[in-house]
Amino acid sequence: MRLGSTVPDFKAPTTQGPISFHEWIGSSWCVLFSHPADFTPVCTTELGRIAVHKGEFDKRGVKLIALSCDKLKDHNDWVNDIKSYCRDIPGDFPYPIISDEDRKLAVKLDMLDEENRNNEESAKTVRALYIIDPNKKLRLSMIYPMSTGRNVDEILRVIDSLQLTDKLQVVATPANWVPGDKVMILPTVKEEDLPKLFPKGVDKVSMPSGQNYVRTTTDYSL
Repeated sequence: MRLGSTVPDFKAPTTQGPISFHEWIGSSWCVLFSHPADFTPVCTTELGRIAVHKGEFDKRGVKLIALSCDKLKDHNDWVNDIKSYCRDIPGDFPYPIISDEDRKLAVKLDMLDEENRNNEESAKTVRALYIIDPNKKLRLSMIYPMSTGRNVDEILRVIDSLQLTDKLQVVATPANWVPGDKVMILPTVKEEDLPKLFPKGVDKVSMPSGQNYVRTTTDYSL
């Protein structure tokens, strides 16, 4: 799937009952993330840490859903393991895990190659993470190797950036940005419009090229 494309709708069984994906998202943002298999160590930590931070995703209007190509019973047993390992998960496990036993959904969502779909030894979904906006558009795709766990702070940082830039339309966030840091003003914004858009001020950086394209401001809010 390409950035900006519509994430296809689907129906699937989950640990919280059957869903129709687009209906389930509703008007929310969504993080959909896949795992190669249940009862795997790195994935156990990932589902656990994301569950612990569920409140942070809620603040941003983001729903969470995972996918693994295993049986629903295995998912439920795995959830108990995750809760046992990550003891700071409050209450019940807070988001659904999709069961995709035939791997058709994983192929549909570009998490698995059709060529390997029926080979149980090699047909492991890539560890994909998709951020999807309320219009069901794919806004970010991250693919992680088996050896490296995902960073929840980075997922939240990206969501903050996407939601801020969608809201303001005239800024982008620089490398290592976190909320409160300076943002970059888009080159398409005219100089004469800066005082109206950013009344608290703009910083301009002189470049050796003589082109004044680096303009920053902290005059924004999430």
